Amino acid sequence: MGEAGIPTTKVVCGIIERDGYVLLTQRSKNMSQPLLWEFPGGKLEAGESEAECLEREILEELNISILPLQRLTPVLHKYPDFIIELIPYTCSYQGGTVCLMEHTSYEWVPLQDLKDYEWCPADVPVVEEYLQLGG
Repeated sequence: MGEAGIPTTKVVCGIIERDGYVLLTQRSKNMSQPLLWEFPGGKLEAGESEAECLEREILEELNISILPLQRLTPVLHKYPDFIIELIPYTCSYQGGTVCLMEHTSYEWVPLQDLKDYEWCPADVPVVEEYLQLGG
């Protein structure tokens, strides 16, 4: 549990790189943080490594294969009803065609355009760190 008994949810996200572009997904209007952009990923399940979680979630939600490469700095972000620990990884795209299962939209974006999107609040520090590292 996080502060004042608010649950903390561990979520692993992937900064998926392909030919100088990064994959972004837009949350659907029915999800929390509707229509905001994020690095795709999902909740860590018991007994699962962060890399296993990320590979599973990306395959389930986007129908593509990835290879997690480098763990970046986790972000703790407090939303009104829960706290998220967002654990980002840079990843290389391995294959498959993106097929959206939960999201409204996706885009392959060059690094210089990352700041042009309206991000989920927890993803903002991830974007900033990734850009400081030079992608």
